[in-house]
Amino acid sequence: MTERVGTQPQGAAASLLNGLAVLEAFTTAHPVLGVTEVSDRVGLHKSTVSRMLNGLAEAGYVQRDEGSGRFRLGLGLLGLAAPLLAELDVRRAALPHLEDLTARTSETSAISLWNGNEAVVIEQVASPHQVKHSAHIGTRYTRWASSSVRILLSTLDMGTVEQLVDSGTIEVTEQDRIDGGYADAAAHLAMIRDAGLAVNDGQTTYEEFGVSAAIWDYRGKIAGCITVSAPRSRVQHLGIGDELAEATKETARAVSARLGLQHGNGDNVA
Repeated sequence: MTERVGTQPQGAAASLLNGLAVLEAFTTAHPVLGVTEVSDRVGLHKSTVSRMLNGLAEAGYVQRDEGSGRFRLGLGLLGLAAPLLAELDVRRAALPHLEDLTARTSETSAISLWNGNEAVVIEQVASPHQVKHSAHIGTRYTRWASSSVRILLSTLDMGTVEQLVDSGTIEVTEQDRIDGGYADAAAHLAMIRDAGLAVNDGQTTYEEFGVSAAIWDYRGKIAGCITVSAPRSRVQHLGIGDELAEATKETARAVSARLGLQHGNGDNVA
């Protein structure tokens, strides 16, 4: 190959694209490369490639073998891809368990992720009942009373929780302050954290029952939550609230295990 010239981007844009080209030179067939090999693959001068590889090594995006002087991709790349990988892996890992959960309970099951401000539904399996509670993928929950919001808030420090509430990002109603747990938010969230479960028994709307349990990844970090939702009247009539809660917790544990969580590795794993 020869040096890329002509209509190529210049300045910072060119540097960025060249850096990406250097990273893309590493493949499963050729995971370890020397400066000359990378230079030949991307069409850049060896001195340029050497400087770029050394800079990428300092940032953790490649690793240099001190013995051979050759390079391989570094773990720093996982950090860049983590937000996307987390969503894709969690959704894929959870779906068969959601299907089993809905088959077991005959109620709607879903998985939500926390984006820093709200709980966002990324997958759902609807109840087979004609009367049911469900939410479209992409539905965002910001109300304190929501079981998915409170289970995820319970994994945060109180300073962050208070900031979210004070800014209006998380909606707290007067009813929440009276009997929805917010009057003593720290104690309420600690109780949820210890139980590994948050329950919405008619707190968002009179006819809704929801129960959520946290899921954790292989690092013991919060990955999202599993939620079962149902018409409150059916839950009360059949007396299945405890059954739904236990099934939700079991599913959350199964998804966490699928994500690689080892027993005892979670920050607050129930």
